[in-house]
Amino acid sequence: MLNKNLFKILFMTAVLIFLYLFNSPSAQKNFLYPFPYREKVEEVSSRYQVDKFLAVSVMKVESNFTEGAVSKSGAVGLMQIMPETANWIAVCLDEEPPSINELHNTDKNIRYGIWYLAELEDEFFYNDVLALAAYNAGRGNVRHWMEQGGWEKNFSDVDKIPYLETRQYVKKVLACREKYNELYGSSNEEQQLFASR
Repeated sequence: MLNKNLFKILFMTAVLIFLYLFNSPSAQKNFLYPFPYREKVEEVSSRYQVDKFLAVSVMKVESNFTEGAVSKSGAVGLMQIMPETANWIAVCLDEEPPSINELHNTDKNIRYGIWYLAELEDEFFYNDVLALAAYNAGRGNVRHWMEQGGWEKNFSDVDKIPYLETRQYVKKVLACREKYNELYGSSNEEQQLFASR
């Protein structure tokens, strides 16, 4: 009986400590929402005028910060870039197409991924829902859904996205971005830049 009560007390204490730690901003930053590659993400996001919290959220959802990640469909690296997309990005940037090994390079993968995100933001009216859907499902699919569904440039109903995987992806990235913004904050200048779009 004593052992059972002691076990319950220890278990409840452990649960309370766990809840306290994971509700503290410091613990959330360290364990749930880290910001690796922050300097590079901030530099490239600033260069291409992309919300850095959106960029790091894409990276977290795409690869959970695993440099060597390769998806079943062949997407590579931190930002999970398809080799064909990387070749197109290289042409747009007047660079040589990267090898698969080069795509695993942290700096190149982050730069290509954020550049592509900026391109999609521009193409889809700086609408994060549409841009993220295009990052996941392809720009052609999003254009098709817009035509079929009569979606305007201010479209925001994530639940109308036909692909379950893409719906879940967009929701996850947007929820992550909210959390990153809450934990790491952003300057008034950045908020004004992205609010003016």
